Amino acid sequence: MTTPEGRPTSAAQTSLSRIMTALDTNLLGTVHGGVVMKLVDDVAGAVAQRHCGGPAVTATMDEMTFLEPVHVGNLVHAHGRVNWTGRTSMEVGVRVVAEPWNEVRPPTAVATAYLVFVALNEDGTPRAVPPVLPETEEDRRRFAEAEIRRTHRLARRQAIQHSRES
Repeated sequence: MTTPEGRPTSAAQTSLSRIMTALDTNLLGTVHGGVVMKLVDDVAGAVAQRHCGGPAVTATMDEMTFLEPVHVGNLVHAHGRVNWTGRTSMEVGVRVVAEPWNEVRPPTAVATAYLVFVALNEDGTPRAVPPVLPETEEDRRRFAEAEIRRTHRLARRQAIQHSRES
């Protein structure tokens, strides 16, 4: 498997935005977490596929943290960026902010998430991912933290497999 040429973190960064309506709410009158999760998965998928130049599928949502509720009428923005790449997989970090649709006010951070994607070739098998090239100190920090999350994911998977063998 040949490793493609590396790409800077800024190359595939993407944002998606959506106004939340009454159709998006739960019984408490706030936006369903699943609606926000769908937006997160959509932007992360776009980032992953742009970075690897073709199909990529969600392997795991490693972490999703809801910080504040989202309300009807909020303009919600999901910003995604590749944090880390392996041989055939990559971690995409997503930051979600919300602001009123009808006034100028600083956006409020409402959620963060980390998703892992696997790049696929034409027959649906994993293929090589271009290495991500961190450009800033923040990019290097995100890369290092992604490696910690990866180590934890692999250790958790190994521990679960070991417990099933016992």
